[in-house]
Amino acid sequence: MMHRPVLAANWKMNHGPSQAREAARAFARLHAPSKATIIIFPPAVSIEAVRAELRDRPDIAVGVQNISTEDAGPFTGETSGAMARDAGASYALVGHSERRHIFGETDAATALKCAAALRADLVPILCVGELLEEREEGETLAVVRRQLEAGLARLSPDQVAGMAIAYEPVWAIGTGRTATPHDASEVHGAIRVGLEETVGRRAGDIPILYGGSVNATNASELLAARDVDGLLVGGASLDAANWGRICAHGAHTAHSGAT
Repeated sequence: MMHRPVLAANWKMNHGPSQAREAARAFARLHAPSKATIIIFPPAVSIEAVRAELRDRPDIAVGVQNISTEDAGPFTGETSGAMARDAGASYALVGHSERRHIFGETDAATALKCAAALRADLVPILCVGELLEEREEGETLAVVRRQLEAGLARLSPDQVAGMAIAYEPVWAIGTGRTATPHDASEVHGAIRVGLEETVGRRAGDIPILYGGSVNATNASELLAARDVDGLLVGGASLDAANWGRICAHGAHTAHSGAT
């Protein structure tokens, strides 16, 4: 199965509506439509601004960085999947390492959020990944497998087949340290095997992204690794020119995701 590369920009808590419009405009000027799937995840307050700025670029999707487990109600400060969808989002990040390790999001919460995203007609991208100490203790695959199984626990095989997974080793996020292509490929292969247990041969159609200190220098090498179907990019995506260079690598990449 030849995958259409998925390149996702997570702006985190950067770019309010004005800056977000400028960044989206600059990127759109630099990046011509390509075979890659491009997704921008601005802060929730900037989703509508980015979607409006990209109204003539249906090839660039917009996502929400986090959603509530609930659809509506007395949950001050939360954003529901339906609200994000109404603002223009079509994807939702679930279980990003910063949500897990700074805000205490649990494996059980990721299951609820994946289900909530699907109820709102958002495509969930479930993030999984190990801490440095877990990696040093040889627990990487066990941790990733646990997080994967927990996040998918409330979904049907058909729902799982329509989502995406992102492997982001916590020790590589924002640290300048990056998993080698071999490391990424090994974990992505294990994720693929786990997905096969739920959806069978359709697991080859589920994009598995790598995230963790990705930049324009290492993007091409990571994308060439077996079972790496795309990239989830943080800080390097904040600059339009840099993000454009990363997307250019993806625009020329497609490979087999089958194990």
